[in-house]
Amino acid sequence: MSRIEILYLSQPDIIALGLSMAEIIGLVEAALREHGEGRVEMPPKPGIHPRPETFIHAMPAYLPRLGAAGLKWIGCFPENPQRGLEQTTGVLVMNDPETGIPLAIMDAAWITAMRTAAVTAIGARHLARPDSRVLGIVGAGVQGHTNLVALAEVLPELRQVKVTDRRPEAVTSYLAEMRPRFSRLTIEPVGSVEEAVKGSDVIVTATMFYLTSPLVRAAWFAPGAFAAPLEADYAWEPAAVKLADKFVTDDAEQTRYFAAHGCFPEGMPPLHAQLGEVVCGKKPGRERADERTMSICLGMALEDVAVGRRLYDLARERGAGTRLPLT
Repeated sequence: MSRIEILYLSQPDIIALGLSMAEIIGLVEAALREHGEGRVEMPPKPGIHPRPETFIHAMPAYLPRLGAAGLKWIGCFPENPQRGLEQTTGVLVMNDPETGIPLAIMDAAWITAMRTAAVTAIGARHLARPDSRVLGIVGAGVQGHTNLVALAEVLPELRQVKVTDRRPEAVTSYLAEMRPRFSRLTIEPVGSVEEAVKGSDVIVTATMFYLTSPLVRAAWFAPGAFAAPLEADYAWEPAAVKLADKFVTDDAEQTRYFAAHGCFPEGMPPLHAQLGEVVCGKKPGRERADERTMSICLGMALEDVAVGRRLYDLARERGAGTRLPLT
């Protein structure tokens, strides 16, 4: 029997491969198109919950046309930063679709951060006004950073970014990092969620699951705006969510499951489409300048697996990572 080795890629290994946000958006959009066309295998993700308001999820997916198969094992523990640890950590295992043999195990936190932002950007590409100029970001953490990077790729008219966070030090760090990176943008701190949301053409809330009270009021969600809540509906009052003329999610079954287990306390709004259906042209995106549009995407394994396949191929081409014996 042949000896089997598995490629191990740490987070520094992955970052060193230099996969750009533009490339990740392309990979994720291709995966969403496959989902929209019904050409993926992706069972519901099971999970465990070792502590209150935490989870560790198993997320498998197979994309035949992309030659990508794998599973992400990802945990979110909101109290970790108080211990000097990252809130979100995990691994992605890639398999050979022909033999089932594990090919690689790699850090999943960086992939999760980047592909989540890519989904926001793809939603904006189809659901935001093309002339959107003002972005409001609530939450200056990892997703606040990556979502700006991704949205800057797809919104050429973007000029102003308003950012707020309950932690002043997070905003200070955000400005220090992002201002030099985006000279074409005016990035400014604001003192409240209301200031960040009001008057914004695109709104990203990157706060926390399990918030006990909403942060965004219906009166602040203006006609023509596109909203991307990254914490399901927890940061938005139900009346604000119901204002959306087009409500889009990544996976309808998954979103209905969340709705049955605590999300959307007044009922899930009528679903216009899954994002993949919009990407592949089965359902329309924005059709009027005054439409309020909202994309609540809870994350799909196919996004991670598509990016993981590309990272694996790049690592093999460049001799990156560490080979470990499996048998």
